[in-house]
Amino acid sequence: MTSPASDTDRITEAIDKFDPTVARAIRAVRLALRRRFLTAYELVWDNYNAFVIAYGTTEQPSDTIVSLSADMNGVNLEFARGASLPDPHGLLLGNGRFNRFVRLPDADASLARPEVAALVDAAAAQASGMRRSGSIVTILRSVSTKQRPRRRNGA
Repeated sequence: MTSPASDTDRITEAIDKFDPTVARAIRAVRLALRRRFLTAYELVWDNYNAFVIAYGTTEQPSDTIVSLSADMNGVNLEFARGASLPDPHGLLLGNGRFNRFVRLPDADASLARPEVAALVDAAAAQASGMRRSGSIVTILRSVSTKQRPRRRNGA
């Protein structure tokens, strides 16, 4: 009899569905965000359209500060209240009422860029209620049984 997979195993399996280059980018962005938001709630969705990991002040999606989203084309850094962030370098894409995002063609280099780090810092400054102690709490919110292909070859 096999035991059910842990949430950690299920997250690893979800990331492994991607092409190796995208999977490496997901892991790099996730690690950087976990280091930046040491006491955040990490909410994970493996949805039909995309794989998403959000970091917020509570378990509620509405309290998300920043998230990574990935599909077969790569990784984006999403800002839940990005429309109100200062963006002197014009990095933010999208025209929604609130959300904006930055494409991360090379996760390691992109997150190290001062202008991207400044956006993350500005988003964190807008947030209120981050726990002052403790560690990240990871919550697997959902895994869709039907999903778009995660790899370019459709595998």
